[in-house]
Amino acid sequence: MNNCPTILVIDDEVQIRKLLEISLEANSYKVIFAVDGKEGITLAASHQPDLILLDLGLPDMNGQEVLLQLREWFQNPIIILSVKNTENEIVQALDNGANDYMTKPFRTQELLARMRTALRSNLTKNNSDSVLNFGNLAVDLVARTVKVNNEIVKFTATEYNLFTLLIKNDGRVLTHQYILKEIWGQTYSDQTQYLRVFVAQLRKKIEEDPNRPKFIITESGVGYRFNSG
Repeated sequence: MNNCPTILVIDDEVQIRKLLEISLEANSYKVIFAVDGKEGITLAASHQPDLILLDLGLPDMNGQEVLLQLREWFQNPIIILSVKNTENEIVQALDNGANDYMTKPFRTQELLARMRTALRSNLTKNNSDSVLNFGNLAVDLVARTVKVNNEIVKFTATEYNLFTLLIKNDGRVLTHQYILKEIWGQTYSDQTQYLRVFVAQLRKKIEEDPNRPKFIITESGVGYRFNSG
């Protein structure tokens, strides 16, 4: 991430664009705007922004379609900002490749925090280091070891695969269906209780207080997010 990351905002609401322009520029982001999906896709291709903020209610295209088209080639984070707040809409956007989803009206400080996480996660993903450190937690992707407070924690193969899927997507909300399909296969895609058991096991092993998790965060009704802090 350079000193002044470029943020593309795809949103047709004048007030939202003005709010984001003020907030983002005050926090040292360069901001470019598109008022519809077609312009947004064009600007994403020509400017290669570090992150995209995408509204789903666009005048010319369904935002989900814009997201799908962007994800055919755009690798950087995309955060959805939308008044649509149904569980189905959120899950669909995340499954279509969004990193995160915030409903309008949103708190500016929370949006900035989620943007920082998404941008930091992108750096981690592009970093070739095999050892990832998150405070008292260290993961060696080559040796396939996890340490908490410098002590090796034993994981089953499935627990390790689930854990590394989460950390490799640091800050990104992964839906129940996505995780189940990635770790256990298509036939398990509706076994959310099964996943809940494994997440509880992981929390017991890595969290200081499993009842107040710092690393593995539940997104109610949607899925889980790894929070590197």
